[in-house]
Amino acid sequence: MKKQDLMSIDEIQKLADPDMQKVNQNIFAQLNSDVPLIGQLGFYIVQGGGKRIRPLIAVLAARSLGFEGASSITCATFVEFIHTASLLHDDVVDESDMRRGRATANSEFGNAASVLVGDFIYTRAFQLVAQLESLKILGIMADATNVLAEGEVQQLMNVNDPETSEANYMRVIYSKTARLFEVAGQAAAIVAGGTEVQEKALQDYGRYIGTAFQLVDDVLDYSANTQALGKNVGDDLAEGKPTLPLLHAMRYGNAQQAALIREAIEQGGKREAIDEVLAIMAEHKSLDYAMNRAKEEAQKAVDAIVMLPDSDYKKALISLAYLSVDRNY
Repeated sequence: MKKQDLMSIDEIQKLADPDMQKVNQNIFAQLNSDVPLIGQLGFYIVQGGGKRIRPLIAVLAARSLGFEGASSITCATFVEFIHTASLLHDDVVDESDMRRGRATANSEFGNAASVLVGDFIYTRAFQLVAQLESLKILGIMADATNVLAEGEVQQLMNVNDPETSEANYMRVIYSKTARLFEVAGQAAAIVAGGTEVQEKALQDYGRYIGTAFQLVDDVLDYSANTQALGKNVGDDLAEGKPTLPLLHAMRYGNAQQAALIREAIEQGGKREAIDEVLAIMAEHKSLDYAMNRAKEEAQKAVDAIVMLPDSDYKKALISLAYLSVDRNY
C-alpha cells in the first residue's frame, strides 16, 4: 500500500468511532462500585487520556472479519482494563509522579489505593471475559496476565543492571507490552468467528505492532519534550532502566562512554547525566537503531495481515501499524 493511500489517525478514529464510543461507555459502566474510592480513582485514570490503541485494534480486527456483534466491545474493554490495572501497579513500583501530562493516581490517592483499585480492575476484566463464555479466550487472557506479571518482575530485576542483554530486554517488551496487543487481535478474531489462519494473522499483527509501539516509546523517552510525552524526559534513565537505546550506546561506545552509561544505569541517572548520555547516543546513532528496529516490527505487522479480505478496516490496521512508529507522543 502506497503512503498516500494510508489513513490518517483522524480517519481511523472516525471509522472506529461508533465502536469506540461503546467501548468508552462500557469502561465507565464497569467502573461502577458501591465503594466510592474505586469509582473516583478508576475514573481518574481512564479520563487521563491515553491512546486506547489496544481496544482500537480489537474493534478494527473484529470489523476486518465482517463482525458486527457486541462481543468485540467486551473484548476491547477487558483488554483495556488489563492495561489500565498494569499502569496503576507500574506507577507504584516505579514511584512515578507524572503520566499523560498530569499527576499519577498514586500521587493523588496514595500507593495503597492505587494497588487495590488496580486489583479491582483486573478482576473486573475477568468478569468481562466470563461474559464471552469462551474457555479459549479465558485461557488466552489467563496466560497473558501471567506473562505480563512475569515481565513486570523481570523488568524489576533489570533495574540498575547494566548486564541486561538485548535479548532479555526484548523478552520484557514482549511480556509487558506485546503480549496484550496479541490478545487484542486474537480475542477479536475468535469472537468474530475467524479461521485459524485469520486468528494467527491478527495475533501476529498484535505482537509486532505492540513491539514497535514500545520501541518507539523507548526512543521518545530520550527525544520528545515533556509536554508531548506526558512524563519527564529521561525517566527511564533516572529509574535505572536499561532500554534498547541505552544498551546499544553502551555496546558501541568506547570504554569511557560505556563506563559512564553503566554507572548511570547502576545508580539511576541523575538529570545532569542525561545530556552526556544523549551525546553518546547521538554519536553512535542509538536512537536511530531502536527506531529502525521499531520500523521493522511495524512492517512485520503489516505483512502479517496481508491475507485478510480487503476493507477499510484492514486499511486502518495497516495504517495504524505505520502510524505507531510515526509519532512524537
